[in-house]
Amino acid sequence: MILVTGATGNIGSSLLDELRAHDAGPLRGLTRDAARAGFPEGVEAAEADLSDPASLKPALDGVRALFLLPHLGPDADILAAARRAGVEHVVLVSSITVQTHPHLGPAAEKAAVEELLKASGMAWTILRPTQFASNTLMWAPSIRAHETVHAPYADTALPTIHPADIASVARVALTEPGHRGCTYALTGPERVSPRGQIEAVAAALGRRILCAEISRAEARSQMAAVFGPESADAVLDVTGGDVNDELLRVRDTVPRLTGTPARPYRQWALEHADAFL
Repeated sequence: MILVTGATGNIGSSLLDELRAHDAGPLRGLTRDAARAGFPEGVEAAEADLSDPASLKPALDGVRALFLLPHLGPDADILAAARRAGVEHVVLVSSITVQTHPHLGPAAEKAAVEELLKASGMAWTILRPTQFASNTLMWAPSIRAHETVHAPYADTALPTIHPADIASVARVALTEPGHRGCTYALTGPERVSPRGQIEAVAAALGRRILCAEISRAEARSQMAAVFGPESADAVLDVTGGDVNDELLRVRDTVPRLTGTPARPYRQWALEHADAFL
């Protein structure tokens, strides 16, 4: 049995589809509301809340492999519950910033979860993706209102990854031999800037979208109100304020492990155009 956390999210829903398509055996998706989960046929819905690890016991029954998104609850307790339940292998989604910007607070938090997993006694695989294509959904309200999209570092291009490619690698790690004890940095197939992303969304919608660059200070003011100042500074550093060669590097991990080319941002934009209408 494979248990997928975040099963209704961008990565988890794609992972369940991938696992079903590859006949990966019994599948279980974790959700807070099983009645509304809408999982594909053949996927068992397990209702639990990661913020309450005690609620995980029924969901973990019979599970041998776990796909885990961090920071959805007390990670040490979640891993301990998985170990007690007999889980043998955990595939963890971390962040490429653990290796590119280890001094930043959010990266250090991800690194701490990696170390908890390594010390858990279970086999592990760690995925370190770069910036998600789905992050650009934050522009959807402005685009739907036909307003100008404002972005800091509008011409800084990063190798943004399609969440479905993270799912593809996770499926391989969960079901194929040779990936235990491995850490994989994941990127998209090319670098794309915020301005380029907006152009891709515009092409998918068949209309013009205006983009205006704003200063770091302006962006920080807006972001700090939502995420807090430390997280705002960290995001701004890794999206343009403090980029480095390691962060900018386009990697072949996705095609090498899955045998399928990584999906470019413009494909994500086409697939999710309805979100911007």
